[in-house]
Amino acid sequence: MSEERYKQRKQRQKERFMTQVAAAQESRGIIIIYTGNGRGRATAAMGTVTRALGHGLKAGVIQFIRDEWSAGERVLLQQHGVEFQLISMNLAGETQNRTKDIAVCTAVWQHALRMMRDPELSLVVLGELTYMISNGYLSLDEIIKGLSERPINQTVIITGQDYPVELIELADTISEMRSVKYAFT
Repeated sequence: MSEERYKQRKQRQKERFMTQVAAAQESRGIIIIYTGNGRGRATAAMGTVTRALGHGLKAGVIQFIRDEWSAGERVLLQQHGVEFQLISMNLAGETQNRTKDIAVCTAVWQHALRMMRDPELSLVVLGELTYMISNGYLSLDEIIKGLSERPINQTVIITGQDYPVELIELADTISEMRSVKYAFT
């Protein structure tokens, strides 16, 4: 490809992009879903938190299923003012007490609602939220209500699998992580 042809092609790409940007009529936060059977849902969310911090924005993270061990990304992001709330439990029947599990999830959900009502937070991550729905720990209606009442410019990222149709319809962007090869299986 000649240099002139390359330059023309890139100019057309730029014009198309600028047309799309000009057509955007609203400035608002969005709902992003990271799903799939592959690894990387939480990593993608933490990368977005890092990007937000780099732009001088504030973020909060709720992790509904997380081990107690110290995750490097959590340590780093907390050093930069990101608030984390997490539930230390897994889906392998650790507590075997449904009432206790629901109470813990409900308490952490209250932190999520507080974050989603905070106009200072530009980004809120709700990690592994879908498991709270599929296990009946949290009400889908309450989650949709919380998402709908957040500040207009706040973006929310939800990670997990097996999304209810209602959340899929509410989302603006959905990315699916697919496992091709994983070193630890």
